Amino acid sequence: MNKKLFEQICNAPGVPGFEDEVQDIAMDIFKGCCDEVHRDAMGSVIGLRKATIAPKGKQQRPFRLMLAAHADEIGLMVKHISSNGMIHFIQVGGINPQVVQSQRMIIHGKKKIRGVVVPRGGTIEKPVKLEDLLIDTGMPKDELEKWVTPGDVVSFEDDVSILNGKMWVGRNFDNRMGSYCLLEAMRTVGDTAVDVYAVSTVQEEVGLRGAGPSAFACEPDVALAIDGSMARGAYVADHENLCEPGEGTGIYLIDNLTIGHPRLVRYLLELCAKHKIPCQRNIGGGTDAKAIQQSRRGVVATTIGAPVRYMHSTVQLCHADDIDATVALLVKFMEHAHTFMGSLKD
Repeated sequence: MNKKLFEQICNAPGVPGFEDEVQDIAMDIFKGCCDEVHRDAMGSVIGLRKATIAPKGKQQRPFRLMLAAHADEIGLMVKHISSNGMIHFIQVGGINPQVVQSQRMIIHGKKKIRGVVVPRGGTIEKPVKLEDLLIDTGMPKDELEKWVTPGDVVSFEDDVSILNGKMWVGRNFDNRMGSYCLLEAMRTVGDTAVDVYAVSTVQEEVGLRGAGPSAFACEPDVALAIDGSMARGAYVADHENLCEPGEGTGIYLIDNLTIGHPRLVRYLLELCAKHKIPCQRNIGGGTDAKAIQQSRRGVVATTIGAPVRYMHSTVQLCHADDIDATVALLVKFMEHAHTFMGSLKD
């Protein structure tokens, strides 16, 4: 595992619509391993790695494979500053109010300002609402307004770290785990007989907004989204079909938005078995694969990714072995994708 890159990508802030620090890292990596790199109008970074093995037979051009990992993470946005200096905010992405209370935050204004979400008691009958919470920076309004204005985004302060053993803890493995896996796979892949479009997409957490335009531009034959699989953790019943951390990458069969293409799912499972890559079947979630799958005339697609416990919290857990397995599967699929794509015509 490339711990330096993993920590770098996880510690960069990237609230939806404001993913620049993450995208700068993606640009730097893609420039070192892709033939063409650019940002589209939405802000997604697209790196094209052209096939290094010429197509055989009657095939006129290499098949196109799109790999997509969203760069954004859930966060907040400043809505109003009260006379006492307290900040009212709105959510950017799906956030549970119970997760936000008592958290340390960073406001990305003219300079970075630290603050805390003021705790407020609730009851079972009347739980706390997000709009009732406030951020306190300890600064008076006139001083705060020199640096912070409505529209500035707010991210959680927590940095990534090792919890115990090989288990990482961080605020945004949904989806910096996927970002890392995409970047590391692109850095380490060997020769391919397909053109690979590696895409660091934007605004997934607010409606899969970046993936569709990117897919329209890339015109892929096949696509994989890389995102967290649903992981078994606390408060989960044993009968629920969730992935187990430490037992391999998750391959999406179906989620709330997409049915994984059955032939693609089967091929990925067979590829894992052949190359001894630990994997497991994932059911649930919702990813960029939906927007990609419905692009143009339709795209053969599904999602893979390491299991992540407690998504959309500040204490997301992810196992290093599962991350490595995800990278390994991406690399092997890039190197063998032409075989699968050729079989789709049968």
